[in-house]
Amino acid sequence: MIRIVIAEDQRMLLGALASLLDLEEDMQVVGRAGNGEEALSLIHLHKPDVCIMDIEMPGKSGLDVAEEIKGCGCKVIILTTFARSGYFERALKAGVSGYMLKDSPSEELADSIRSVMAGRRIYAPELVDEAYGTDNPLTDREVEVLGLIADGKNTKEIASKLYITTGTVRNYISVILDKLNVSNRIEAITRFKEKGWFK
Repeated sequence: MIRIVIAEDQRMLLGALASLLDLEEDMQVVGRAGNGEEALSLIHLHKPDVCIMDIEMPGKSGLDVAEEIKGCGCKVIILTTFARSGYFERALKAGVSGYMLKDSPSEELADSIRSVMAGRRIYAPELVDEAYGTDNPLTDREVEVLGLIADGKNTKEIASKLYITTGTVRNYISVILDKLNVSNRIEAITRFKEKGWFK
């Protein structure tokens, strides 16, 4: 019997997932958590074979929990709406066994759990394509400028710190927005973070 803990902050989805998996003859849901803290407690209490986890939850995120329980013997499958390569890369580093999107067909979940228990890794193909198909388009200097913007520095402060003119800073910002295909500084920082490109 495959023993499962599910962590999902949307109560209706949590109930639906638990009911769905309990219908499988070889699976038993031993715990349901509404946030990351509850998930950690249930994992330590029940020592499940698999934990199915959402990413964005109150308190600790699913990725925080995955990092904390790495190596404890419980396999982690991330089930999320977010197809973000930054999240995916962090999940890989945390050693998760699966990363699936919530718009996958429901029957895929049970099959994926069995595959993970058999030692395989299951990742949404669109994430793999994106994670390995795109590199950071910015030069080191452009990354430096964006990092200073993320630190809250204005054009004048950036110019002073990098010993360049404010006009040059504005040129850099224009190129950064163009390369990242965004319309303002906030979107540029968000895009760069989501891709996991900030070192």
